[in-house]
Amino acid sequence: MRDFPGFYSESGLFVCFEGGEGAGKSTQARRLGDRLREDGHVVVLTREPGDTPVGAEMRRIVLDPATGELADRTEALLYAADKAEHIHAVVRPALERGEVVITDRYVDSTLAYQGAGRALDVDELEWVARWATEDLRPHLTVLLDLEPSTGLTRFEERDRIEGESLEFHQRVREAFLGLAAADPDHYLVLDARDDVEKIAIAVLDRVRGLLS
Repeated sequence: MRDFPGFYSESGLFVCFEGGEGAGKSTQARRLGDRLREDGHVVVLTREPGDTPVGAEMRRIVLDPATGELADRTEALLYAADKAEHIHAVVRPALERGEVVITDRYVDSTLAYQGAGRALDVDELEWVARWATEDLRPHLTVLLDLEPSTGLTRFEERDRIEGESLEFHQRVREAFLGLAAADPDHYLVLDARDDVEKIAIAVLDRVRGLLS
């Protein structure tokens, strides 16, 4: 993977939750937001894809099983477009106001799902994703690690991505772990099988340390 310098906002705090299907990202993002609001922080809780009007349409296309097959590059570019609008409309303005932004998924999901999962060229894909996001990096990425065979059992119905093969999701998991191992200063890797409150406390402790 190419060396990208990365840009970390000097104002606010940018926290991302990543991981495979059923890992509990949304639950932990909400818990962190609630705790930080109790501490007196202004928090923006957001997600990718779909947290802008443009992104909502992108989300419908890429996740709805009715969409059927998409070319891998088409899928990757739709996700990149969502990210560009998300950064422009939601993330950067909140950080510039000095707020805490918590996002459920970000660039790592593109690298894991469309890179490792779809087997697209990761260098090319990362260039697109970093360009779309102005190379803005989270101050902290929380990776909730879970064996796909466990996570996929937590859904009664599956979207286009959740419905991919177990081998696809195993490649995704390995990619997430590889990204975290390459930059341990900006990652917190937790076992998603642990007690929900135990995970929440570990995340809160790390984030409070960054805020202080």
